[in-house]
Amino acid sequence: MEEALQHFFEARGTLPLLLILAGAIAVLVKGTDWLVDGAVGLSERLGISKVIIGATIVSLGTTTPETAVSVLAAFRGMPDLALGNAVGSIICDTALIFGLSAVLVHLPKDPFILNRHGWIQFGSGVLLVVVSFLFYDEVLDRQIIPRAIGFVFIALLLGYLYISVRWARKHVVEYQKVDLIDEERERLHLGMSVPVNAGMLLVGLFMVLAASNIAVPNVRVLCVRWHVPPAILSATLIAFGTSLPELITAMASIRKGHTDLLIGNVIGADILNVLFVIGASACAVPHLVVDPLFFRLHFPIMILVLVLFRLHIFFSRDRFARWPGFVFLAVFAVYIISNVVFSPPAP
Repeated sequence: MEEALQHFFEARGTLPLLLILAGAIAVLVKGTDWLVDGAVGLSERLGISKVIIGATIVSLGTTTPETAVSVLAAFRGMPDLALGNAVGSIICDTALIFGLSAVLVHLPKDPFILNRHGWIQFGSGVLLVVVSFLFYDEVLDRQIIPRAIGFVFIALLLGYLYISVRWARKHVVEYQKVDLIDEERERLHLGMSVPVNAGMLLVGLFMVLAASNIAVPNVRVLCVRWHVPPAILSATLIAFGTSLPELITAMASIRKGHTDLLIGNVIGADILNVLFVIGASACAVPHLVVDPLFFRLHFPIMILVLVLFRLHIFFSRDRFARWPGFVFLAVFAVYIISNVVFSPPAP
């Protein structure tokens, strides 16, 4: 599907590509409106925290592009792309999306969630690095992630989803009037049932994923046509493109005043990028090869970002401070520049 779109866009002129991109962005915006409204309505109708809805249902949907790209890359013998897409997405989600959001608004802090899902987020990243260190293939002379570990990750994913449901039952939240204006509260509580809210969430999610799958190859063709360096293209567009649903959802959450949904989506997406994306990719092939560059660049930056996130949680009170958001953005900028510097030249 992606290759067909790529060929289709390559045959189009620049103006049609820009018009298609504008249409995809319009669908993205409308889709995220429905996704956020559906997720918020669902959480309110069920009495479940929006952070948990964001960390589970929304994150499962928005990490679908990463999973599809990584599994396909693994099948095609491109382990660097499969693994790099997931690790790059974790860095993008936490450093760029959370950092940018923290700069724009004071994000709320929910200790119940951050001290549970947040530690799983950190533990997932550490687990990935440890596993990558443990297994070595003498024939390839490389560290690997074997298929058996992929199945372990999928089992851990199922356990995470199960424990999330258990925590959701313990963390039933009361409706907070400050979050929603009266008109929206009446619409969410009285005008829409649980199935309707769930349907709105799913339709919005489908629109976001479909528009993202159109926008990313479109932009890739434009970048090549405008002579954007291949190193920058490979280092940024894939991870950023597959994280586009999370970014658009975050901006819509800020615009609608549901920033707790944003935080849940970022945390959940990081967890799923390890357990779901890398787990599924490792299951698809005998093993994933871990290039030495991951130990020199990608893993250290990923762990740094996750440590900074934990420190930000520890030192913040009822809300996240804005100034650390600039630190996250600076780390992301360093990561992009480092990718350009250390990426091997195009063949």
